[in-house]
Amino acid sequence: MSYYLSSTTAKYHQQVRRKRMLFVFLIAVTLLLGIYAVSKGAYQLSPNHVFQGLIGNAKGNSHLVVWNIRMPRIVAAIVAGWGLALSGLILQTLLKNPLGSPSTLGISQGAAFGAAVGIIIFNSGSVYSLYSVTMFAFFGAMAATGMILLLAKVKRLSSEAIILAGVALSSLFTSGTFLVQYFATETQVASALFWTFGDVARSGWKEIGIMTAAILIASIWVTYHRWNLNAMLSGEEAAKGLGVSVESLRLQGMIFAALVSAIITAFHGVIAFLGLLAPHIAKRIVGADHRLLIPFSCVIGAILLLLADTMGRVLIGSGSMPVGILTSFMGAPMFLYLLMRGVRQ
Repeated sequence: MSYYLSSTTAKYHQQVRRKRMLFVFLIAVTLLLGIYAVSKGAYQLSPNHVFQGLIGNAKGNSHLVVWNIRMPRIVAAIVAGWGLALSGLILQTLLKNPLGSPSTLGISQGAAFGAAVGIIIFNSGSVYSLYSVTMFAFFGAMAATGMILLLAKVKRLSSEAIILAGVALSSLFTSGTFLVQYFATETQVASALFWTFGDVARSGWKEIGIMTAAILIASIWVTYHRWNLNAMLSGEEAAKGLGVSVESLRLQGMIFAALVSAIITAFHGVIAFLGLLAPHIAKRIVGADHRLLIPFSCVIGAILLLLADTMGRVLIGSGSMPVGILTSFMGAPMFLYLLMRGVRQ
């Protein structure tokens, strides 16, 4: 018996070491991808210029390209990918639904509607203020969240019904966006349409600091409640039997998830499906234990968004393809796969 226990313990510790090594490997992949992203673009940089730029010894164009143009968007992609993956993981666990994400709950579409209202209705000129549009987008995202939380609390909706309510709100906000655009000028329509294309290049260091602060707070919360989230996987009744305040946990988690995704969407536009995709990839690798699932989901989300942004710059050559288009191409097949798997079950 003791031999069996020691053998089982040894296998468990071996699995933990492998997963830790894999996590270190993913961190290294993120850093290497970031270094590669610094060198690629319309203005090519040699490895020496990249190294000199990163340590602060580069001068002239190299320093400007590294620290004023490329590093902000690289860090923004890592932070935004981390936050969207964390938001999607929280929603999927609390709703016990694999389709939970900011996109499927209408949060992203609410932000797009708010941005369209800010650009078209409250625009005083042809050039709109970035921060005023960001504010409108944030309020639109939080309005969608408020509606979801109100419906869930008043009507006591199931997790499946909450997803369906999110799909309905997505349609409502999308229709509202089209209606506002119908009465706009060509310039305003172009501005509103451009905003909906997710783009991590819009953030400077100040915006990145705001996003990082919000995501760190949410990360601390979800790490603190990792055991409660594990209990939620067994169902609400089982979690309540283990002493988890399910209603309070769900309300707090949805607020944190919505706040993070609203801030990211407000600064960068709609980046669809990333919050859906990253947690599912992490679950395939490490399982459903949130002690490992949380960090793996976040680093995979960072890698996916950084990879999509780098691909967009490499494919176009001059300029960049909006990252939201590429994440939609990655996430849509996963969304369809989850829907078909649900039908079979």
